[in-house]
Amino acid sequence: MRTKIPELRKERRISQAELADAVGVTRQTITSIEVGKYTASLVLAYKIAKYFGKSIEEIFDFSELEGE
Repeated sequence: MRTKIPELRKERRISQAELADAVGVTRQTITSIEVGKYTASLVLAYKIAKYFGKSIEEIFDFSELEGE
């Protein structure tokens, strides 16, 4: 699943570790989400979206799942 987290982090000038601390996960979790190796749970997706002041759909690209 594609995500806009790297772009949003760059806009805010925050590291993966800073985002991880803010949403209560490890830096490795953020890394895995960014490279598509891990899909965030609904709760984590909500926390990330809330942190950036956006909706879940604005951050995570669900288009590849729509055919299922």
